[in-house]
Amino acid sequence: MKQYKELILETSPLPVDLLTGLLWELDILGIVEENTTLKIFVVPGFDQQVVIDLMQKLQAEKSIETFNLTSSTFENKNWNEEWEKTLNIIHVTPRIVIRPSTKEYTPAEGEIVLTIDPKMSFGTGEHQTTKLMITAIEKYINHGTVADIGTGTGVLAIAAVKLGAERAVAIDNDEWCYENGVENIQLNDVADKVTIMTGIVDDIKEPGFDAVLANIQKNVLLDIAESLIAKVHKGGLLVLSGILLEDEEDILKKYTSLGMSKVETFILDEWKAVVLKRQ
Repeated sequence: MKQYKELILETSPLPVDLLTGLLWELDILGIVEENTTLKIFVVPGFDQQVVIDLMQKLQAEKSIETFNLTSSTFENKNWNEEWEKTLNIIHVTPRIVIRPSTKEYTPAEGEIVLTIDPKMSFGTGEHQTTKLMITAIEKYINHGTVADIGTGTGVLAIAAVKLGAERAVAIDNDEWCYENGVENIQLNDVADKVTIMTGIVDDIKEPGFDAVLANIQKNVLLDIAESLIAKVHKGGLLVLSGILLEDEEDILKKYTSLGMSKVETFILDEWKAVVLKRQ
């Protein structure tokens, strides 16, 4: 059985949105907010000095005053136990509800329920960026074909087909995400409409989609901009998140220079999602 490392981060104050946004840019597996701390899940070989360096930078910028970082190693099975303790039923929009399979929920008339068990993957519906993406999907995607890049749990692809997309391709370069995605599309009875793949955007052989979704860190969005745009049909949409408020200018500068135009921006706390159209 594989082992994983758990880092416990305490800071004063605890700016959760800022910290999680920066930590997700590192090579981590997941984050759980617990009272006054953040639990950060990483592989055993992870160099925690990068977290220390990041905290020291935040100290220098006066974003935090103090911090403490400790670590321990745990077995794979404990990851799911940690998630199950913290997962809740989430009303993402007045119409969209996300629930873990461990909790019962009777939907109101007109509600769409997504059943998502995160396992080792990002995309539970708790994080602002997932909520923003689903809000944008609900408004703009009700037909056609969809690609979900960096799919995590598969939640965005599942949401898209539940809202009317004909089919979706969901891809992630993490084998855990592939396995988790397969489980979640089965939980939601959409295996006939959602295809899960392991790899990167360039590994998708299909030439183009009506909509492409990418909830990924800013630096990755900038690095793969050309590849993402290449997968959008002319006139199609590209929905991006993983973007902090101060990052929108850099994202828009890059994508508009490549022929995309902004349709709408969605904001929740410190985060944004941007809907773009290919000309």
